[in-house]
Amino acid sequence: MIYKYLFLLIIFTSPLSYGQAPLVVDVPTRSGVIQRFLLLQPPQETRASAAVILFAGGDGGIEISADGVIKRGGNFLVRSRALFAEQGLAVAVIDAPSDRQEPPYLDNFRQTPEHVADVKAVIAWLRQELKLPVWLIGTSNGTRSAAYVATQLPPADGGADGLVLTSTVLTDRRGVAVPAMALGRINVPVLVTHHRLDSCRVTLAADVSQLTGRLKHLQKTDTLIFDGGITAGDPCGPRAYHGYNGIEAEVVGKIAAWIRGG
Repeated sequence: MIYKYLFLLIIFTSPLSYGQAPLVVDVPTRSGVIQRFLLLQPPQETRASAAVILFAGGDGGIEISADGVIKRGGNFLVRSRALFAEQGLAVAVIDAPSDRQEPPYLDNFRQTPEHVADVKAVIAWLRQELKLPVWLIGTSNGTRSAAYVATQLPPADGGADGLVLTSTVLTDRRGVAVPAMALGRINVPVLVTHHRLDSCRVTLAADVSQLTGRLKHLQKTDTLIFDGGITAGDPCGPRAYHGYNGIEAEVVGKIAAWIRGG
C-alpha cells in the first residue's frame, strides 16, 4: 500500500484540543516519503503531561488507513494505545513509512539513518504542535527502533526526552540486539519493563541484566518486572507473557507514572 498523498502535512493554527477523536497525521520526511501516525489525546478534562511515540514489535507494519483504522493492531502497545491516553499522555502510534508499506515493512530498516530521519520528523511535529516532552516507547522488535533512535539523536539534535523499553530484544544472532547498541550515547531517562515469565527466545527475562548493565551511566533509570496475566500461542507473540496479556492496564499505568515522575 502506498499512501495517496505523499506530501500531506497537517498544520494547525491553534493548539490541538484535548479529548478529540484520534487523528491521522502524515508528516513529510525524506524525499517523496511521508511518515504516518495515529494521534490520540487524553480525556477532555485531562491535560497531557507528555507525548509518547509507540513502536510496535514484529515487522512494525500496522497499516493505518486514512480514516484511522489500524489493520494490524494486535501488538501490546498498539492495542493498549487508549490506556496510555487515559493515563494523561498524548499518544502517537507510528506506522512504517510510505516507502515501506509492504512486507518486510521495518525488517532490516529499524537501524538505518532513514528510519532515524522519519522518527525525528514525528518528534519535531509533536513538539511543535503539542508543546510537550516526547518519549519513545518500544516493545519487542520495536525496542530496536526506540533504542537505536535514542543512540543516534540526543535531545539537542531533535531526539526524544526519554525512553521506555518493554520486552526488549536482548539476544539475536540474526541482527543487532539492544544491549549490543551504543547505549553509552543515551543521556535521557530510560525505563526497562519485562515479564518475569517471558519465554521468547530473544527476550528471556533471565537476560535482562545484559541490558540494565549497559545503562548504569544514566542519572535516571529503573527496571520494572511484572508477573501475572495469561499466556497463549507463540511465546514471542502479542498474547503471550511477552505481550503482557491480561495485565495491560497495570503495565501501562506504571509506565505512565514513571514518565510523569521523569
